[in-house]
Amino acid sequence: MSDYKVQDEVTDKYSLRGRVFHRLREDILVGKYKENESLKETIISNELGVSRTPVREAIRQLELEGLVNIIPNKGAIVTGINEKDIKDIYAIRSLLEGLCARWAVDHFTEKKIEQIEEIIYLSEFHIRKGHFEHVYELDNKFHEALYDASNSKTLKHLLSDFHYYVQKVRKESLSTNKRALKSIEEHKAILEAIKNKDGDKAEYLANLHIKNTSKNVIDNYLDQ
Repeated sequence: MSDYKVQDEVTDKYSLRGRVFHRLREDILVGKYKENESLKETIISNELGVSRTPVREAIRQLELEGLVNIIPNKGAIVTGINEKDIKDIYAIRSLLEGLCARWAVDHFTEKKIEQIEEIIYLSEFHIRKGHFEHVYELDNKFHEALYDASNSKTLKHLLSDFHYYVQKVRKESLSTNKRALKSIEEHKAILEAIKNKDGDKAEYLANLHIKNTSKNVIDNYLDQ
């Protein structure tokens, strides 16, 4: 039986809807549901072991996020993340990540520096071993640590969402030694600027890092 099955869907209505929403969003973003594919409430509810109500509520939330389009008499159609969405997300991310790095300069601690240095060390180790799944996870941890260091819940929330939306293409972009090594060198430079309390440089390097990532991601996307 699915982990989504609960004994009392009435008392657990909102948390259940949340779990269904996150599951469907994940499935869309990783490509399980393709663009223009219909989301069938009955099939999904049976698959997840829940009633149709939390599925319907989750689909409405997905529409608010722009991942599905609810069409009268047709139901929910997946829109997903297309090339323009990816470009837009990275353009916005480049500005926000720069701001994040600038703000991090004023809030970085020795403990946070040690944490990121360990992330970078492990990233280099796993690249040498060809463990790109680990490299991808460590890349996530680097950015999450930077978001935490900005000391802004609002900025962290925005960047975490943008980071999550492009997870599929991000993972593909880090699947080769060349880009993975370049990305880590960029991470090192950002950290060095933060350690030196150079907000201008940290902002510039973080902005440039996302622009470089964007170019690599889009090139990979167009090659598919």
